[in-house]
Amino acid sequence: MSGYSHEIQLATSFLCSSSGSLPLLDLHRKLLQCCHITKEEFRFIVQRCPRFQLVRGPGPAGGSGPEVCSVLAKTSLRLCSGYGWEQCSGSGCCPQLHLCKFFVYGNCRFGKGRKPCKFSHDIYSDHNFRLLRECTLQQLDAEQLFVLLLQNDPALLPEVCVHYNKGGPRGGCTFQESCTKLHLCQHFVQGDCMYGLNCKRQHTINQHSRRMLEERGLSGDIIHELPVICRNIHHLTSTATEKLPDSLCQTDERKEICLHFTRNSCRFQNECRRVHFYLPYKWEVLVGVTWTDLQHMENIERDFCDPSNTQSCGDPPVDFLTMTQASRPIRRLSTVSSVTKPPHYILTTEWLWYYRRDQGSWVEYGQPDEKQRTTSVTSRTLEEKFLSDRTTEVKVVKGQRRYVVSFKDMYQRNPKHNTKRRVCRRPRFVSVAEV
Repeated sequence: MSGYSHEIQLATSFLCSSSGSLPLLDLHRKLLQCCHITKEEFRFIVQRCPRFQLVRGPGPAGGSGPEVCSVLAKTSLRLCSGYGWEQCSGSGCCPQLHLCKFFVYGNCRFGKGRKPCKFSHDIYSDHNFRLLRECTLQQLDAEQLFVLLLQNDPALLPEVCVHYNKGGPRGGCTFQESCTKLHLCQHFVQGDCMYGLNCKRQHTINQHSRRMLEERGLSGDIIHELPVICRNIHHLTSTATEKLPDSLCQTDERKEICLHFTRNSCRFQNECRRVHFYLPYKWEVLVGVTWTDLQHMENIERDFCDPSNTQSCGDPPVDFLTMTQASRPIRRLSTVSSVTKPPHYILTTEWLWYYRRDQGSWVEYGQPDEKQRTTSVTSRTLEEKFLSDRTTEVKVVKGQRRYVVSFKDMYQRNPKHNTKRRVCRRPRFVSVAEV
């Protein structure tokens, strides 16, 4: 997926500038205006990249028109709840953004007046920019980032009132005007309200909900967009993933280096569908519409294999987080993962999995840490599970503590203390001499 970082960043920007979602074909057309991307590449990105979720239903603006396949923007990034209560100083390795919640709502009264707000309004502070860069979201402006957070962070917006959607036309909510949840038609939010304009329940934000939202600090612009955001939230929390329409379902050959060619035994020769290269890895830069080999490939690979490196040492460096070099997209091709082949296959790619310690260093799964403690799973175990299902979660035990590794957002979570550590997947280095 790293080879398409430029396209992923563009698509994210388009989605966040359109209330968090776009019809699939509209997103494809927008991308075609900015970059050269085939239908196969677009299909691969929206289906496999954890940044996006496909859903079928009304378009982003809702309504009773025909159903379309839409793309929604996702992220695991959240606002730090402790920071808002001055319980998190902003130092260390907190994996959540340190921002004023009312700044995200677009209505912080301190930020607009003479008295400065005691909470950060800087999305590019050292702490925040590090997190944005790790999630490859640093290209978003403030408004785009806020849309992304609002539809993904469950702590930011109130839920739709369940009781309002039960009983008679006015619903069964006994709190009425004092209710702190949204009085919206649940079926409208789900996109399946059969009554349309004749529905007895609200399809827009009424005066009661508007007052409640304004008291919470939400700006008028966000309140206006809230029905769309609520619909996106509903789809993002649903488990079903939509398939692409037939117009975009074409075969997509993986850009994989041919193992047989590295041993001078490929019988297909020029007809081979895999890439023929003398190394088990290949670094390329996109120049115009052509992928071109990078110089000093071995040095780039050596730097990439070290999880503590976020860029190579060359000039200009390759940014491993955004997979760019001087704003040009970069991609890395490789042979198949070693876990998919028997041990006697040579020059397969051995992927190693790491978690980051509080001090910032990285420890490989299955290897002892500074206290000689090891995890219950190894790199090989994680790689096997990752290739079988890239959306699953893996339970990990280290000492007396239990964790969950999420492939979707590449974090290791401690469910008991609700803390997170970054997880990284990097290959084992193979030199030209070894090949």
